[in-house]
Amino acid sequence: MAEEQREPRNVQDSGQEEAQAWAELVDTARRTVSDGLVVGTSGNVSVRVGNTVLVTPSGVPYDRLTPADLTGVDLQGRQVLGTLVPTSELPMHLAVYRSTDARAIVHTHAVHATAVSTLVPELPAIHYMTGALGGPVRVAPYATYGTDELAENMLRALTGRTACLLQNHGTIAYGASLSQAYDRTAQLEWMSHLWLTARAVPGLTPHLLTEEQVAEAGERLRGYGQRG
Repeated sequence: MAEEQREPRNVQDSGQEEAQAWAELVDTARRTVSDGLVVGTSGNVSVRVGNTVLVTPSGVPYDRLTPADLTGVDLQGRQVLGTLVPTSELPMHLAVYRSTDARAIVHTHAVHATAVSTLVPELPAIHYMTGALGGPVRVAPYATYGTDELAENMLRALTGRTACLLQNHGTIAYGASLSQAYDRTAQLEWMSHLWLTARAVPGLTPHLLTEEQVAEAGERLRGYGQRG
């Protein structure tokens, strides 16, 4: 028997948790613009609420998004909330949610990180915050945006990591919350800027951390911050 196709729910039918998550998602998306991580409508943000993935819609400037624009899909990509078309990068987002414990994802076209993606197969371990992302950040080979091929390349680059670079494209990072996914994105862009700055000094080569040093930093960072 064919599976019944359901019409997407409208915003009036969404729950309080979904509405709150959407508001935070919009704030995060706007922050990517104000912090210079994306230009225009490039990049996208999503957050998982139960088995529903709320995601920025395709081609809509973030400053125009309202509560009525709430857009959501299930883990198979079927639209279950709203009427706006989801981001064209939906395959990447869904691939991460199906394969990891991610609750939120931020994808950007950050300048320095994208520049690094065109130069090396992974971001050299220029700073101990590399450990916070699981180790040296890999570059996923280029594939056309919005394709399953790009999603597959990304998943391989994310093995054992919480962020990766997308060759000639940008960044993707995930976390247990939107704030954590955003912070990892910002750290990746900062480290990329740091490495590009250091390697640009004539006659000098940046000192890099060893695998052991990165691993030790990663262990210490897991206990960083306030407890309880």
